Amino acid sequence: MTRSLVRWAPRSPFARQMGRLMDEAFNEFLAPMSAGNESLGADWVPDVDIREDANKLLFTAEMPGLERDQVEITLENNVLSLSGERTLERDEEKEHYHRIERAYGKFARSFRLPSNVDTQAATATFKDGLLTIELPKTESAKPKKLQIT
Repeated sequence: MTRSLVRWAPRSPFARQMGRLMDEAFNEFLAPMSAGNESLGADWVPDVDIREDANKLLFTAEMPGLERDQVEITLENNVLSLSGERTLERDEEKEHYHRIERAYGKFARSFRLPSNVDTQAATATFKDGLLTIELPKTESAKPKKLQIT
């Protein structure tokens, strides 16, 4: 049995980058995602709790290290979108980091809202690194007690 010798060449930087991008694309595609939740292309994403009661939907997002002017909230076509950027401000001349574990960079998250919320009456507050967005339910969505006659 004869075998041919083939010259081995390591992948070029371009090929490595393309392979990494393809891996990321397939991982994102195959990863389980909650319906309507989009965070593709973000450097990091804030953790968000979503609570519901009879009168409202309440979103609470953890955004430590951010100020309110670094966060943008958009409500459009029953989609709530959060975006912004957390920057690492450091003086390269004076500071020497041994490790940076906190995530920095741009973030973006979107959530499809149910049709029973009143987006025009939404309110948002930002305190101690927590963004809270309250979306009241429409009157027709609130529970009603019927009088028996």
